[in-house]
Amino acid sequence: MNITNIEELQFAVCLSNEGYPASLEIGKLYPVIPDGEAASHGYLRVIDESGEDYAFEASRFALVDLPLIARKALAAVAHS
Repeated sequence: MNITNIEELQFAVCLSNEGYPASLEIGKLYPVIPDGEAASHGYLRVIDESGEDYAFEASRFALVDLPLIARKALAAVAHS
């Protein structure tokens, strides 16, 4: 994942993996990739379990506001 600004990095928690059990885990935090086009159609682009970014229905997720220290730690894990 290419992170240019940790302060703008967003995460979302998965609320439903129905139909995508190999791609999403309920309760897990996923990095969000900004995608205005996907958002305009009700989708949220995240880095899923495959390590690739995919757009899923936004209703499957809840955006979470994390402190900067948590975003830095999660970004470091995403790079490993």
